[in-house]
Amino acid sequence: MANVEIDESYFGGQRKGKRGRGAVGKVAVFGLLKRKGKVYTVTVPNTQTATLLPIIREQIKPDSIVYTDCYKSYDVLDVGEFRHFRINHSIHFTERQNHINGIENFWNQAKRHLRKFNSIPKEYFELYLKECEWRFNNSEIKSQIFILKQLVKNDLS
Repeated sequence: MANVEIDESYFGGQRKGKRGRGAVGKVAVFGLLKRKGKVYTVTVPNTQTATLLPIIREQIKPDSIVYTDCYKSYDVLDVGEFRHFRINHSIHFTERQNHINGIENFWNQAKRHLRKFNSIPKEYFELYLKECEWRFNNSEIKSQIFILKQLVKNDLS
């Protein structure tokens, strides 16, 4: 049985007006973090239940413990095949193991990394996002250097 944190975030666009959900000109990204495991992200056209549930079912085994915020798209998890815990950030940001700090940490790292680039064309955004995912999942510098050396070695052969 896995413990999985689920969250959505929004990237890009100008910082004018509405922030987060419903912000115009931003790319919606859905993410899952298996605790003591890896993060998985995917860009999505919207963050409605009909869009997110198939991804959740594809990526998470039944009977897993799932942690989310109180976003309404996750309501279906209450009666689904998962054990669902909601984190209400306005009451408790973290309570023992009931938190989504891991996936929030990934969003923070990804946004910090992507801020270096003045603008990323939408058609390439997912590639940049997958690089952030790879860096997070291979955070040990030795493994990154080894993989990069192998790529260079194979490319030159």
